[in-house]
Amino acid sequence: MTQTAAIIGGGVIGGGWAARFLLMGWDVRVFDPDPEAERKIGEVLANARRSLPGLSDVALPSEGKLTFHETISEAVDRAVYIQESVPERLELKQKVYQALQPHCAPDAVIGSSTSGFKPSELQGCATRPEQIVVTHPFNPVYLLPLVELVTTDKNPSTVVDAAKRILSEIGMHPLHLRREIDAHIADRFLEAVWREALWLVKDGIATTEEIDDAIRYGFGLRWAQMGLFETYRVAGGEAGMRHFIAQFGPCLKWPWTKLMDVPDLTDDLIDAIADQSDAQSGHHSIRELERIRDNNLVSILRGLKAQDWGAGALLKAQDRRIDPIPARIEDLSDPSQPVLTVERAVPLDWTDYNGHMNEARYLQVFGDATDRFMMMVGCDAEYIRAQGSYFTAETHIRHIDEVHAGAQIRVETQCIVGEGKKMHLFHRMFEGDRLLATGEHMLIHVSLETRKSSLPGPNVAERLARIAGLHSALPRPEGLGAAVGVR
Repeated sequence: MTQTAAIIGGGVIGGGWAARFLLMGWDVRVFDPDPEAERKIGEVLANARRSLPGLSDVALPSEGKLTFHETISEAVDRAVYIQESVPERLELKQKVYQALQPHCAPDAVIGSSTSGFKPSELQGCATRPEQIVVTHPFNPVYLLPLVELVTTDKNPSTVVDAAKRILSEIGMHPLHLRREIDAHIADRFLEAVWREALWLVKDGIATTEEIDDAIRYGFGLRWAQMGLFETYRVAGGEAGMRHFIAQFGPCLKWPWTKLMDVPDLTDDLIDAIADQSDAQSGHHSIRELERIRDNNLVSILRGLKAQDWGAGALLKAQDRRIDPIPARIEDLSDPSQPVLTVERAVPLDWTDYNGHMNEARYLQVFGDATDRFMMMVGCDAEYIRAQGSYFTAETHIRHIDEVHAGAQIRVETQCIVGEGKKMHLFHRMFEGDRLLATGEHMLIHVSLETRKSSLPGPNVAERLARIAGLHSALPRPEGLGAAVGVR
């Protein structure tokens, strides 16, 4: 049976909550007096539909039903979970609870998106304070999993357990605070960094962009996959967290920041940190943690590279600087031989459960080889924008030997046919002299204006015909024209 959530306040955060619940199969009822609320939530939902399903390798539940309501009482009707995301004014939030509690189910969870107020403050003047908890998310709510769950002694275990269960069911990580505190955990941490950043700008030490670069090119990447303490455990080497504290603890007394109110590193505090770190990470050796860190960083950096953003943009620019493969057929030392179209290492994240390169990556490598060959004959980005492109009509890949992460592979491409609308390519993938795989591709030139087959432009046709003519003197590749079948 479909469950129902109510969203009170449809701004950026409320819209994000609505999107996450909807895409996880919940019906969502929204109240927001803003006449633009439906449009704004619709735009947030469009972004969520575009991005969230791609995080999953299985189909998401059927999307729930979204409705907008003119009163709070209508919105909370039949809701088992209510998320309040109105502006950060305590009196407004309390007024909202007073308005909705007479009309909602007594066992419904009422969560607040507040980034600073404690639940005990929110529960003041409430008819049923036991229903109200803090469930503080991070933007975009539909992608980031963390939600800080803050409760008080007034919240019975049934409410706390229900909140944890519901938040977990929609793919979030409820971090239950041991006790309430202003700004919870994450915002206190962010506030410390924010305050120091403001000082750096005010004192003329760094610009806003330079501060962002310090985060996104450095420690921000480490924090994204290991957080703070586990990162420092790795920094401590084989001696672990105690060694790190002994080595860097004195820095807390140095005037490195404007925030100098720090706790003394007493034996009790060092023991607590070291013991908790052992419980968190002690089941891994330092070398294992380093490999886990490296695997994670490679995945993050390659994801950023695909978007040409942040540290990924640096990697992409570096690739362009060091690329040894000629850009045009005219630049080849001997175009009569198979053309080098790919030369690279196999990334850590390309391997499968068998420990070798995933079969989809073979296609990616051969696709990259085809793209490079197209560029060499003049079918580059400028040509594609102005005239057309080659579309793959048929592909056949033969997997001949295993390929493992870190292998230095290259692809040599032979042009079998290059006339009229056709481009027939045969790729061989090698590690050293070892043949790993072959890929055969038949491509047809297509006008991107009509989306129908067409003859290529004269410059492309001339280059393609030239190299096809040179390659026609080469021996017929073994496996050319092969098909899947019983030998």
